[in-house]
Amino acid sequence: MTLEILTSDALAHTKHGFFTRRGGASSGVFAGLNCGHGSTDQSEIVAINRARVASAMGVTPERLLGVHQVHSATALPVEGPFTNKPRADALVTKTPGLALSVLSADCQPVLFSDSEAGVIGAAHAGWRGTLDGILQATVDAMVALGATREKITAVIGPSISQRAYEVGPEFMDSFMDEGPEYARYFINGTGDRMLFDLPGFGLNRLRAAGVGHAEWTRHCTFSDPQRFYSYRRATHAKEADYGRLIAAITL
Repeated sequence: MTLEILTSDALAHTKHGFFTRRGGASSGVFAGLNCGHGSTDQSEIVAINRARVASAMGVTPERLLGVHQVHSATALPVEGPFTNKPRADALVTKTPGLALSVLSADCQPVLFSDSEAGVIGAAHAGWRGTLDGILQATVDAMVALGATREKITAVIGPSISQRAYEVGPEFMDSFMDEGPEYARYFINGTGDRMLFDLPGFGLNRLRAAGVGHAEWTRHCTFSDPQRFYSYRRATHAKEADYGRLIAAITL
């Protein structure tokens, strides 16, 4: 099966893709294009999947770069391949021939580009990282490499949508502690449950960071098991593990 790669017209000037689970070599609960070495999938199969992504991006596997994601607000500039993945949640570069990537399974994969400056970025933005400032940090790191805020385009890929993201009152309290304006990202669910709008929150943070254009592809990871992995869906189904989607961008 061929790879399915979702793209955005807003990033048409840059080679990029939000890869679905279709077209991979993994089986079982990981069936498809699982690109997460942090999963319990066979490492050699994950390597095959990542090599397919690298080929689609026009780079060798060692130039498909990623980080050890820790739900932080750390964005790092890179100039070439590295062997030990740094603990961070975003990468930026102005070096051609590198593909920056992030993994996700409900969290937001966000790809960035300032085509005029020749600077790109990729960020993993769950609720914690988004609240702590990972998206602003990515924009700041791009600006440090010569990008201009108003000329940066940022696209949020497949993520869990509000209708599927049920949370408890303690979760909402984490946001209310930051300020009452965050109430806008919650609507009532069942009982004391609330529904949280992660992509809406991400778009707000991107616009607050001053990017010229921000959008979400409007694909919900939880609601489409044929195309996307979902941590929350796997948890509800009491599955032992789950696959990781990959998003990548290169100059």
